[in-house]
Amino acid sequence: MDQIKAKLMKPSKETKQETFGKIISYTCIVAIMLLVLLVLYFIISFGMATFTTNHVNLWSFLSGTNWSPGTVDAHGNPEVGALPMIVTSFAVTILSALVATPFAIAIALFMTIISPKRGKGFLQAIIELLVGIPSVVYGYIGLTLVVPFIRGIYGGTGFGILSGTIVLFVMVLPTITSLTVDSLKAVPHYYLEASLALGATRWQTIYKVILRAATPGILTAIIFGMARAFGEALAVQMVIGNATLLPKSLLTLAATLTSQLTTGIGNTVMGSLPNNALWSLALILLLMSLVFNIAVKFIGSKGDLNK
Repeated sequence: MDQIKAKLMKPSKETKQETFGKIISYTCIVAIMLLVLLVLYFIISFGMATFTTNHVNLWSFLSGTNWSPGTVDAHGNPEVGALPMIVTSFAVTILSALVATPFAIAIALFMTIISPKRGKGFLQAIIELLVGIPSVVYGYIGLTLVVPFIRGIYGGTGFGILSGTIVLFVMVLPTITSLTVDSLKAVPHYYLEASLALGATRWQTIYKVILRAATPGILTAIIFGMARAFGEALAVQMVIGNATLLPKSLLTLAATLTSQLTTGIGNTVMGSLPNNALWSLALILLLMSLVFNIAVKFIGSKGDLNK
């Protein structure tokens, strides 16, 4: 009797495998959480050093228009104004999203409603191809095609916000398109059937029913595309001009937060003011990523409530 009881109470092979799998899973989760916390601590600590160690005024940093961390102004304050990079980053991000969104919605509608079979077979392959192209290739194409094209039409150097917007438009188009396709597919099919049964045309159904029902998902796709554009560095760096000037037009040479980071971080000494100032730019990027994620969560929750 005792032997039977002991045999029944003994963990089986499957139970041991499950326990081992849980240990591995929890270990990986803890490791990822620690990694994220260390990255946050690293960026925040170095980014805040500009204000705590070098005693740079926060408002002066965010609103200043001169970026030359190695020099001081007439009042003896370091010239670390990040406003030109902040304005340029938002400019190329918003403009590229505005240009890409109509194309993305049109492509998604063609792939899901107008011609699902042909659209999914042909356009899906193109979108996947655009996703797989490295950023440096986009930048090189922009440098050899877009910049000379802009130069030939408007004169000047061809570098600037307009060239950066065109390159980012192509880069964020697959992201917005893919997520918009998923949003349109998530709309219940009986919405379409009910609208057509009431006498609405196909375009009336698309505009008044399908797109309205998929609006939260489409907005989420746009925000993900903006986050992609805001954090892009190499491709933008190759076509924007990398001049820390407050942009006055789309043809002005400019620099984004990411392009300034990539061009300057290797030329500074760790712990110096120029290095700390660049880490402060990285902190701004981190905060903007947090804002984008919060916006996605908020829109997603509203979409769930509407359903």
